[in-house]
Amino acid sequence: MRIMGVDFGDARTGLAVCDKDELLASPLTVVQERDRERCAQAVAEAAKAQKAELLVVGHPKNMNNTIGERAEACQAFAERLHELTGLDYVLWDERCTTVSAHQYLNVTNTRGKKRKAVVDAVAAVIILESYLAYRKHQGAN
Repeated sequence: MRIMGVDFGDARTGLAVCDKDELLASPLTVVQERDRERCAQAVAEAAKAQKAELLVVGHPKNMNNTIGERAEACQAFAERLHELTGLDYVLWDERCTTVSAHQYLNVTNTRGKKRKAVVDAVAAVIILESYLAYRKHQGAN
């Protein structure tokens, strides 16, 4: 199944996609858009272009597992994507993914403007990889 990972942000939204066999998640792009509706439209267009069959949207719960304002915004964004695409979505716990993305970029010595341009796509890859690992262990293929 072709699955798209989404790391929704106020200014930048990272996208990642996996292959049909769900083995490899790859960064796709970063949508730089502050307007939520225009961002949702751009993500919906990317999902269509990639022939995505499912969306995995990062759900940033608080560290104590409660749902805050940011997680509610991500859920509303996922629901809007569903309206635009007709695709099902999964809200996936994304706690610490941006921190992990920065650590990966430290290893590759990616700095400055280049780092800022890709960190959200790397975070989307981490979200998607985590979900793919879950599917593999649950036998959901």
